[in-house]
Amino acid sequence: MTMGDRLRALRLQRKISQGEVARYIGITRSAYSHYEINNRQPVYDTLIKLSAYFDVSLDYIIGGSTSTTKLEAPDAPETNEVLALLRHMNQEQRMQSIRLLRDLIRHRSEDSG
Repeated sequence: MTMGDRLRALRLQRKISQGEVARYIGITRSAYSHYEINNRQPVYDTLIKLSAYFDVSLDYIIGGSTSTTKLEAPDAPETNEVLALLRHMNQEQRMQSIRLLRDLIRHRSEDSG
């Protein structure tokens, strides 16, 4: 199964449009469609966004693994709680939360430096 086949299958499983995936990863629908038909390969940053969006490993997307399950690192309970909360948010809420977390980290590093 090619990367394009996997991306298409993941999208169809979730019953979402190419446009919805494209908006999330910050590209045009046309550019995303080229990934699904194997005319183009996504850059590394886009692969990471696709992995996060579909909640699968990078290895699965690029064709190395046949399992869609991510390998979970043993994290603090708070990390798992944050991930669970993010999964229940819409795209806009997730992006606002990520900006907030980045701001908190930036302010923390400014205060300690």
